Amino acid sequence: MAGQSPAGRVALALGSGGARGYAHIGVIDELQRRGYDIIGIAGSSMGALVGGLHAAGALDEFSDWAQTLTQRAVLRLLDPSIAAAGVLRAEKILDTVRDMLGEATIETLPIPYTAVATDLIAGKSVWLQRGPVDAAIRASIAIPGVIAPHVLDGRLLADGGILDPLPLAPIAAVNADVTIAVSLSGPDPGPGPDPDPAPDGSADAADDDAGATGEWLGRLLRSTSALLDTNAARSILDTPAARSMLSRFGTGSDSEEADDAEQIPKLGSFAVMNRTIDIAQAALARHQMAAYPPDLLIEIPRTACRSLDFHRAAEIIDVGRELAAKALDGYRNTGPGIIITPETP
Repeated sequence: MAGQSPAGRVALALGSGGARGYAHIGVIDELQRRGYDIIGIAGSSMGALVGGLHAAGALDEFSDWAQTLTQRAVLRLLDPSIAAAGVLRAEKILDTVRDMLGEATIETLPIPYTAVATDLIAGKSVWLQRGPVDAAIRASIAIPGVIAPHVLDGRLLADGGILDPLPLAPIAAVNADVTIAVSLSGPDPGPGPDPDPAPDGSADAADDDAGATGEWLGRLLRSTSALLDTNAARSILDTPAARSMLSRFGTGSDSEEADDAEQIPKLGSFAVMNRTIDIAQAALARHQMAAYPPDLLIEIPRTACRSLDFHRAAEIIDVGRELAAKALDGYRNTGPGIIITPETP
């Protein structure tokens, strides 16, 4: 920012959390706006994606592209299949990321970078600090049961957030002035707007998306019937076209439990799995922060959006930017050693 001297050197830990990871882009934007120099990055899952793109100098291009994605475009980019141990291959999205990264390798990046993945056979966390950036990202974003695991150097690797949702250990030795952790499993700020509003454009947008959504959902239901029930598919694709198709396929009747259903949240099996992962990751993150306490913690509420809401980039980037601004203002006023967990806007 013009007229502002560099604010300090930052080591950045970017947590896992699906589409909420767009908030990492807003955090990085705000750090750069204030003159901070990011000298080390570690990321799990979406944190590895955003961190790797930033370290490679390609984050602005990715951010611009992500903000053009409609729900319809996201549905076309996702690639349902039962050919591998996951519901989605997501190779079309990864191809776009590869084009942005080019031939970048981790050891030649201008910013030291660690992508964290999980070795499913050995049952341990793996730090990826050498080799192609795109391969490290591919391994780290393999969400259990959603995106197929990735074989790299003879290891079967999956989402880094399984064991290390907030990777502070890899940046513990970085000679930074400030260590900042960005968690995507922050607490619910309380009553507020629906975290999953309908896409913009009301009826016209819904009609425009209906054909693509219906075609995609048909492929999903046919190819994943052995892996997901209709509740899971509905949780992934909660659109008018999807609901119409699901009613035709039949989701069963819960009329006998209607009274009870009014008293408790209605969760499909995918939502239950997603919430279970959120709870486990929040607990793991607390242990990691106890072992490697950051100077500053920025928490993105888990209710900011659902894990697969990749069509809401602009909105979630703004959430990250605003929460980062509040946290950095508080840090500037209180100094090191104080962890700030700002309220959501």
